[in-house]
Amino acid sequence: MSLRVLVSVKRVPAPGARINLTADGQEVDTAHLGFTTSPHEECAVEAAVQLVEAHGGTATVLTLGRPEAEEQLRYAVSVGITSAVLLPIEGPDWDPQRTACGIVTAIGQLESAEGRYDVILFGNESADSAGFQVGIRVAHALGRPMVNGAKGIEVADGMVHVRRPSDAGEEAYALPLPAVVGVKEGINLPRYPTMKGRLASKRGNVARLDVTAEPGGQQLVRLFRPPERVSQTTILGNGPDAASAVVDLLEDLGVLA
Repeated sequence: MSLRVLVSVKRVPAPGARINLTADGQEVDTAHLGFTTSPHEECAVEAAVQLVEAHGGTATVLTLGRPEAEEQLRYAVSVGITSAVLLPIEGPDWDPQRTACGIVTAIGQLESAEGRYDVILFGNESADSAGFQVGIRVAHALGRPMVNGAKGIEVADGMVHVRRPSDAGEEAYALPLPAVVGVKEGINLPRYPTMKGRLASKRGNVARLDVTAEPGGQQLVRLFRPPERVSQTTILGNGPDAASAVVDLLEDLGVLA
């Protein structure tokens, strides 16, 4: 069967980067910060591409964010996504409830124009806020079944079969299409873009849809940076003179018999 797949992504600060805040504590200072696609959602993009490769059809990537997020959409196109849609906003990120409402509105517009999406993929959670909310809220609003934390996705006989790890081992679900799945990092190994993909992503069109939604019940009060951990380094010596000190340390640690 031919599939129509939609995957929602988010532009987030590059993992491991030093995060600075604006003076009022309301936003991340992006002056010297690199951005990327949230890792769970990067795996969701790969899952979307794999589903289309296996079954045929199209895969669309969507994000709600600042205009700069077009960079992440084009990267998704460079690894095999068919088309891209940006829901541009200005100012700070929307709260999860408002974000979900905006995405639901966009999905309604896209499905009215192009047809129903069989599978909608989200990341398990975003790498910055880790709210675990948007995908679940969208699925609920659309009235479609949803499983989060997926480590395996297969489509067959009008069903999407989802596997996810649990404390007892592994859980297996069969959801009737159309369905929503939250993808967990590690489900696959995202591919790198080819030169052909890079060129296609630069030439491709990124559609823009303007959506509006009222703020939800959650409100940002202030962001705080976690306290920095200071580690102390002891130099045991330099060159051959350090050998005896290293042996003494290994003995203290119980590594040597």
